[in-house]
Amino acid sequence: MRWYMMKKKIKLYNIVFPIWFLLFYPPIVLATLLGNFIIDSLVLVACFYAFKLVNLLSLKEFYSRNVIKVWALGFLADAVGAGLLFLISEFLLTRFGVSDEFVSGIIHAVSFDPFYHAGGLIVILLSILIAGLLIFVFNYGIVFKNQVADRYLRFKLALTIAVVTMPWTFLIPNRWINS
Repeated sequence: MRWYMMKKKIKLYNIVFPIWFLLFYPPIVLATLLGNFIIDSLVLVACFYAFKLVNLLSLKEFYSRNVIKVWALGFLADAVGAGLLFLISEFLLTRFGVSDEFVSGIIHAVSFDPFYHAGGLIVILLSILIAGLLIFVFNYGIVFKNQVADRYLRFKLALTIAVVTMPWTFLIPNRWINS
């Protein structure tokens, strides 16, 4: 038999969008981008004062140099985290289907309610942590590399931004939105 005749038929199930997927749905993406921009702006200003960066440069200079990079790279990290969730749920669905109760619980948790199944919650938390790690790496190694020479200060700044701006919305159950 030829390879194309031996392929398994894959059935994809139509499911309601998971809340984290809605972040990248075209009508909502503009609101998401604006919300991320506002949050990143507030965090940048708070970090400027919290870490006393006034000795390095002015708030206007610090903000204008960094806000677009922090925002764009943060959104990229969020997209990687959401993409990871999508790939994991699609892999589990195509590999095991919904007949396996354990896997079905994970898929339901990743897609609809993170607190439905411990395995799904772990997958979502790992995705959030990976996105947060990317946010940290982007900010430490790219955004603030040439502006904050003190490595410890740059570390604290990048870590604070990463922890505060991780995609915590991945933990919101769909029932909170659909109710």
